[in-house]
Amino acid sequence: MPALSVRSNIMNAYNDISLKTEEVLQIELEVLKQEHRDLDEAVLALEERGTRDQLTIQRLKKKKLALKDKIAVIEDRLTPDIIA
Repeated sequence: MPALSVRSNIMNAYNDISLKTEEVLQIELEVLKQEHRDLDEAVLALEERGTRDQLTIQRLKKKKLALKDKIAVIEDRLTPDIIA
């Protein structure tokens, strides 16, 4: 098996939340939420400074959205299904 394929399989396993314990997911969730808050503060600081670097602001906002999506996936996994 080529090295790239092995690495790809390892990364897929690392990112596969179905293989992670609830405790690991809780920790990852807190880390992602902190990263999201940090990015939010960075965006606010750049906007308050009146920077003309809109590209950087857009990139940070895009990264924030990606983090928000990851947070939602983990929260969905951690929240038990309620059968009505």
